[in-house]
Amino acid sequence: MSSWKWLPNFIFLISCLINLVAIVKSQFPTPIFIHFKCENNGSYTSNSTYKKNLDTILSSISPNIDTNGFYNNSIGEKSDRVNVIALCRADLQPSQCRDYVDDARKEILIKCPGQKQAILWHEFCMVRYSDEAIFGNVAYSPFDRGNSIENVPDQDKFYQELNILLDSLRNQTVYNRSPKKFAAASRAYPDYRTIYAFEQCTADITPQDCGSCLNQSALEIRQCCDGARGVRILRPSCYLRFETDPFYNESMVETVLQPPISAAPGKDGNSTRKDGNSTRKDDKTTRTIVIVIVPIVICLILALCIGIFIKIKKTSKSKTEENIESDNEISTIESLQYNFSTVRDMTDNFSDANKLGQGGFGFVYKGTLSNGNEVAVKRLSRDSGQGDTEFKNEVLLVAKLQHRNLVRLLGFSVEGSERLLVYEFVCNGSLDRFIFDPIKRAHLDWEKCYKIIGGVARGLLYLHEDSRLRIIHHYLSQMNTNRVVGTYGYMAPEYAMHGQFSVKSDVFSFGILVLEIISGQKTNNFRNGENLEDLLSCVWKNWHQGTPENIIDSALKVSSTPLRDIVRCIHIGLLCVQENAADRPTMASVILMLTSFTITLPIPS
Repeated sequence: MSSWKWLPNFIFLISCLINLVAIVKSQFPTPIFIHFKCENNGSYTSNSTYKKNLDTILSSISPNIDTNGFYNNSIGEKSDRVNVIALCRADLQPSQCRDYVDDARKEILIKCPGQKQAILWHEFCMVRYSDEAIFGNVAYSPFDRGNSIENVPDQDKFYQELNILLDSLRNQTVYNRSPKKFAAASRAYPDYRTIYAFEQCTADITPQDCGSCLNQSALEIRQCCDGARGVRILRPSCYLRFETDPFYNESMVETVLQPPISAAPGKDGNSTRKDGNSTRKDDKTTRTIVIVIVPIVICLILALCIGIFIKIKKTSKSKTEENIESDNEISTIESLQYNFSTVRDMTDNFSDANKLGQGGFGFVYKGTLSNGNEVAVKRLSRDSGQGDTEFKNEVLLVAKLQHRNLVRLLGFSVEGSERLLVYEFVCNGSLDRFIFDPIKRAHLDWEKCYKIIGGVARGLLYLHEDSRLRIIHHYLSQMNTNRVVGTYGYMAPEYAMHGQFSVKSDVFSFGILVLEIISGQKTNNFRNGENLEDLLSCVWKNWHQGTPENIIDSALKVSSTPLRDIVRCIHIGLLCVQENAADRPTMASVILMLTSFTITLPIPS
């Protein structure tokens, strides 16, 4: 019992600190987030009709915005016509919404003086105006983003949970019946953390356009802000934000998404406009109570739980898990190991008649098990320098990789300097035997090529994100799409020149493979008429000249598939081989591009 005497003092200290933080926060409020874009598509003078119309319509937003927080209107004729859209975040009270759009209305005139097109994203609302038609048209740009400077520790697990949450919210936003067209929710992930996310579209666009806009924003997250603890993607037609701390009014979100059966609105349909000041006071009182009481209760519960968990469970649990893991690994190794003599007999003493090929690490032989099943035996070079323990650790790692697009490891053998790997036998051999063979190539129509591209992409995604350990393939080519290093032409520039490799290095090699499949020619031996060129240079040249179809293999052009589908794959391949690794998409994004033809692809550079 004496070891717990510190607990009351600890709880008291935490409570005092929380109260102090609450007082400091009340004295120094959080700065208002403001981003804006001023379009250089026309200007007006201070005494022009356009300026008068703009002032009039912007002033009309606050008193006329509806209870759902949306407003659109037009005023003027021809070149003096002004169109405006305003949107409040869906978790605001109507009175708060009016105050914030009025602030934004003043701010946009200061930030973009004299411009005929502008948009401003306030912390809690968006105001946009233009001399061009904007109602009912989904707009992806201009767009902006903001992100926290802190990163999450376990990015792979974090983004796996985040993607699940964002997909769910996108479906809710598109298909729910709330006129506010939004969704918000949270999702827990390991280390006692929670992800809070919020998505919303303007009320004037279709559900399909809303989903497309939010999907485009979700793809942008890992391109711009990989690893950030919090991100906002701001577009004229949609808004996406996530944080690891609460930022939206959860009680208001529940009220909006599950409205009461009856309500008593005021005369103008708004029950909070007349008593806006009292609403604000009530909000402050509620916020103060929440800030003070809730953290104290949480700390009391956490202090007890953490103390009990650390003192009683942690040591015994970790020892148990280590013992179980160790036993499992020993059992796995024993079940995979073959006698050397058995493997030698399988291959008829590694006869040349059974030799299938030669790679960077040794020879591959065809073998036959005692039950008649065929296998492929890889006999590693004797100068590999690997010890028994290192080799067995790698075997254990590869054995854990289970995916339909990866060749399965069946076993191994170690004796003296011999290192043997036994794989399942793939009768069709490697991809290069088909795409570069003029006879076999004729059997590959676009449908089969597209399936091959998709299969390789899913295999890489599994290695990068879905396996228990992140694996970088490091040596992807048409001869080597199924083993876990390179060949010049397939190596990313940063690896070839500086030895730096990452998952984006694999993305580069995948892009080269896609272009080889489409052109039917090798990257370092591309024939352009009578001339031999570098495949990548030729593709870029044709892309910039607007003639990407010139590199498509003639065997694919005769298929019934529209050329635009093949050109789209060329587009994806070029995105993967961009020189700057940060500009290349992830394999998750690549698969999304391959399977969704509604996504607008970025321009490769």
